[in-house]
Amino acid sequence: MSVAKVIEIIASSGKSFDDAVEEGIKEACKTLNNVTGAWVADQKVTVKDGKVDEYRVVLRVTFVLKD
Repeated sequence: MSVAKVIEIIASSGKSFDDAVEEGIKEACKTLNNVTGAWVADQKVTVKDGKVDEYRVVLRVTFVLKD
């Protein structure tokens, strides 16, 4: 039997939502073991001078706990 845990992180990118997701997962995997998936819980942009400045995503990351 395995037990999984879900944490929530926020990641950002100046390029796109997809890039923000990629960066968030990459950073999460640096400190979490056994990451098995994630889902985008929310998306947001920041605006500066009438243009999109930053793309932000709230990710719920799932990882399996060691026995």
